[in-house]
Amino acid sequence: MRMMRLVAAVICAGLMAAPAMGQSAAETGAVAIDPGLNIHTVALWPNGAPEQNGNEPKDVPAVSVFAPRKGRAIDTAVIIAPGGSYVGLAADLEGREVADWFAARGITAFVLRYRLGDKYPYPIPLEDAQRAVRWVRANAAKYGISPEKIGMMGFSAGGHLAAMESVSAETADANATDEVDRASSKPNFVVLGYPWLNAMVPNTSDLITYCSTRATVHVVSEEKCKEFATKYNPVKFVSAQTPPTFLYITSDDKTVDVQASIDYFEALRAVKVPVEFHSFAHGSHGSGLGSGDPALDLWPTLLDAWLRGQGFLGAKR
Repeated sequence: MRMMRLVAAVICAGLMAAPAMGQSAAETGAVAIDPGLNIHTVALWPNGAPEQNGNEPKDVPAVSVFAPRKGRAIDTAVIIAPGGSYVGLAADLEGREVADWFAARGITAFVLRYRLGDKYPYPIPLEDAQRAVRWVRANAAKYGISPEKIGMMGFSAGGHLAAMESVSAETADANATDEVDRASSKPNFVVLGYPWLNAMVPNTSDLITYCSTRATVHVVSEEKCKEFATKYNPVKFVSAQTPPTFLYITSDDKTVDVQASIDYFEALRAVKVPVEFHSFAHGSHGSGLGSGDPALDLWPTLLDAWLRGQGFLGAKR
């Protein structure tokens, strides 16, 4: 959630690298730049997104696809939502680096560029995330993915987004003309890294909030703040149908409140959703894969083991 520089080298609409899984550029709508990178970017709504206001990269929700090396792929996919306080995207630290980690293990990774900021307040970021899950599921066969092995991952603000996406009501429309809109929006597993789970809960501390009368990220009316706190607080919507979840944070995180993660863990455990929770004693917010911290560098290893235990990481296709 901490403000980080917006890295557009991977997640911009103009960057299109080689199509995945041996597809041609014509098949994916991508423009090949380097066939060795195995990366390409696709707009989630080819004809323009709902409520889109402009044609700059930040106005166009998209996914950048990081495919595993040929012969290394398994049938699992993950959609990654970088953090950035809902005002920017830490698309390198919490996007590209993480996507490379998954691709090295055979998992096809989709880094999400969702709309945000005052121009695109909630629920627009959530609608982009829901569309991303539906898009990946609708295109599962093209990428050799199982429709039952699609995960959602997020860091900081992206963690709040991933959690909200996973607990939100199904948005599939069986009668839609767009095949993407007919696909399910429910992920099969969730990974949350130092998530900003209380983003919408107004507080009087120095912690940043999405919407409150102090330290605001977005200036909206008091009534709208109350609405957001009710509608977009993930812990309120946890149910037995919430997907298996892996969650990690540091106990002394000075940017987001660890208690919100504890509450989320307890809510999942209460309804018997498979959940694994790690609270490291020390570590800064915005550490990505660990950033060289002797303790935090271990969390991806824990995630690897959890994914194997849940059946999402294993034999190659």
